[in-house]
Formats: sequence, C-alpha cells, structure tokens
Amino acid sequence: MKSWAVGLGLLGTAALALAQTAAPEAAATVAEAAAAAAPVPNKGDTGWMMVSTLLVLMMAVPGLALFYGGLVRSKNMLSVLMQVMVTFSLILVLWFVYGYSLAFTEGNAFIGGFDRLFMKGIWDNVAGTFANAATFSKGVVIPEIVFSAFQATFAGITCALIVGAFAERARFSAVLLFMVLWFTFSYIPVAHMVWFWMGPDAYASKEVVDEMTSKAGLIWQWGALDFAGGTVVHINAAVAGLVGAFMIGKRVGYGRESMAPHSLTLTMVGAALLWVGWFGFNAGSALEANGFAALAFINTMVATAAAVLAWCVGEALMRGKASMLGAASGAVAGLVAITPAAGNVGIGGALVIGLIGGFGGLWGVNGLKKLLGADDSLDVFGVHGVCGILGALLTGVFNSPSLGGPGFVADWVTATMVTPADYSIAAQVWTQAKAVGLTVVWSAVVSVIAYKVVDLTIGLRVSEEEEREGLDITTHGESAYHG
Repeated sequence: MKSWAVGLGLLGTAALALAQTAAPEAAATVAEAAAAAAPVPNKGDTGWMMVSTLLVLMMAVPGLALFYGGLVRSKNMLSVLMQVMVTFSLILVLWFVYGYSLAFTEGNAFIGGFDRLFMKGIWDNVAGTFANAATFSKGVVIPEIVFSAFQATFAGITCALIVGAFAERARFSAVLLFMVLWFTFSYIPVAHMVWFWMGPDAYASKEVVDEMTSKAGLIWQWGALDFAGGTVVHINAAVAGLVGAFMIGKRVGYGRESMAPHSLTLTMVGAALLWVGWFGFNAGSALEANGFAALAFINTMVATAAAVLAWCVGEALMRGKASMLGAASGAVAGLVAITPAAGNVGIGGALVIGLIGGFGGLWGVNGLKKLLGADDSLDVFGVHGVCGILGALLTGVFNSPSLGGPGFVADWVTATMVTPADYSIAAQVWTQAKAVGLTVVWSAVVSVIAYKVVDLTIGLRVSEEEEREGLDITTHGESAYHG
C-alpha cells in the first residue's frame, strides 16, 4: 500500500512539473486534482477519536481497576490496582515500540511488518505533514497517530483484563513478564488477523480486489465481523485468564474460607466508569463521527441496560434476591456481548443480544464455573469469555438486513452493501464461529507456553505465607486501609 501511495505521489509531482512548463492554467488544474486525491482529516472525526481514546483509558484506569479492586479481599486491594495500572502502562510502551507496527502494517495473514517500529514514518519532516490512516469510508482519513493511540488503549485494557483471573496469588514480576509474552504472541497476531486490511481507498478497481484482500489479516479475509473487539479483546483475554487460573492453581482456602468482595461500592463505581468509557470503546471503533458511531453508541446503551435487567431477573429467580454485584456484573456482561456487534446490528438486535448476554454471563459465573472447576477469581472467563462468544456468534445473526441489521459491505470498489436476499445468516454465523475458534486455540496455546516460561524462570505464584498475609504488604509494602 505504501509503494502504491508513493507511486501516485511521484506521478502527481511529475505531472505538475510538466503542466507548469506548459501553461499556468493546466498547472492549477493538476494541483487541484492532486489536492483532491489526498484526503484531509476532518477535525470532527479527529476530535471524536481523541475523546474516544480518553474514554477507553478511563475504562482501564480507573474503571477496570476499581471494579476488580472492590471484588478482592481488602488485603489485596492495592495489588490489583497495581497490576491493572502497571500492566496497562507496560503495554502502552510496548505498543508504540513494536506492537502497533506488527499489528497494523502490511506483512502476511498472521502478523504485520516493521514499517512503524518506534512509530517511524508518522511525521514527514520534509513535507511537514502527519501520516493518515484509513477509516471505513472512501476518501475519509484520520491522523495515524490518533488511530495508533486509540488502538493502544485496546491493547492495554485487553492485557489488564487477564489480571482478574489469577488475582490475589500471582507474583507481580510474573504478571508483567507474562504480559510481555502474551501481548507479543497472542494479542498482536489476533488483532492483525481480525482488523488489518488495506483500507477502502485501496479497492480502486475490480482488478485489484483479490490482491488487496490477500494482504489483509486472515480472519478479515474470511469476512468475520468484529466491530470493537469481541474476539481480539474479550475472548482472547478470557482464554488467557482461564488458562492462568488452571496453571497457577486455586487460592489458599478456596472453597473453605470466605473470599467475599471487600467493597461492592467500589465495584459499582468501577462498573459505572466502564459503562461510560465503553462508548469510546464501541462508538469510537467506527473511526469516524458518523451514523455507524451513533448506531454503536445507542446499541451500547440499550444492550447494557437489557443485560442488567436480565441478570437481576435471573438472580432473583435463582436466589430470591437481586444483588448489587449482580447488577454490576450484568452491565459488564452486556457491554462485552454488544462489543463485536455494536455497529453491526440494529437496535432490536442489540436488545436481544443484551438480554442473552445477561443470562449467559449469569450462567458463566455460576454453572460453567462449577463445571470447569477453576478458581477464576473475578470471573474473567465467565463474563468476558461466555459473553464475548455469544456476542460474536449473534453478530452473524442480527447483522442480517432482514433482522434490522445494516449488513456488511459486499463490494469495496463501489462501497455497496449486501442485499437482504444475498445475506446468509447460517454462512455468517459459521464465519463468526471460525473466528471464535481460531482465537480460542491461538490464545490458549500462547498462554500455556507463556505461563510455563514464566514459571520456569521466576515462578508464577507467591508463597502460601505471603498469600495469607496479603499481597499489598508482602509485594508492595503498603496497605489500602489503616486502622
């Protein structure tokens, strides 16, 4: 894509020089054509993407940190806050060193290249211009630095999500080393496979369609739909968390001692911050301030609200009471379920996905957790895994124009959408299922190897004595609460 753009630029320069020697009028015409051929970022789109990036940052720190922190025992509060905040910071640094380049530049179907190592090429000092990144509309771009910053927050929060599965017993240094390995070998390739493509403007004619598509990530080539990270973020992280819960083992006293959340108030605050921040996560994934951003925005509202109600109803039927923890968990379940579908389904579809996600998450943290037998401390797989899978599969159903969905672009040369008659729910659900399956297997394999490497080098787990005393004191030398 870069050579194609450079070729156009050289051709335009040569044409302009020739025209200037021939006639000023012709030169002006060529200059106008060259300007028209180079899209300029819209300030509204750029502003929206910067706000969305800040909203996703708020999801992680403080949102996820407080949500997780309230769920653990008081003696481990600071350790969870540290693991979330430092993991997020670590991944941001790695993202700008090599992560962005390997995820979002041309390479092969599984991994990108090295064109953007240390973010080189983002600024052209000779021309005095910033590089642009494609959106999903022809002729519409945003500054690439904004796109890379937005995607950095996705990488950071994905890795931070994993922390909840092995909370209260993992060695801090082990967490960080694992995150480096998992981010490099699982997050980056899955992000590339799902989201990297050459952009709509690359599809200039029917003759180049196959060539351009072959340069995209493998799952993108399959035609799988993942608007904001059902596979890349939630399923990817949930599988890593579940593998960690098995390999690190259960907490000391698990099943015999009380391990109730120490502050549901903080958990509620964290859930509320997650809900607000998720609008940047989902609506920002449109990459423009347009109708699809608005669709993702309202779907994020309705699906989450429906999931809160569904979880509360299910809990009341099971236990006779609806809990605050259940309502907060329902909100997260709805947010996760609607993530891959956010801009891909109609409002009615979002409502159904939210309801199913609420009930599905409730089953995930109760029935499925007992079946698996793992000490997934904060139910990372029960919520993010189960609801991520449900959302990814249901996207294939409710994306259908016959069910109120927008469908997908069937022809990127003309940017025409698939017709209701040509949309096959069965075929799209199968495509979604393949994407889910590959993500599960990829993350599981990488996770097993990464945990094993960490265990053999520095050890995964703190001692029993340290665990009983609490990680706040033994690992960080401080306490969240005094007196």
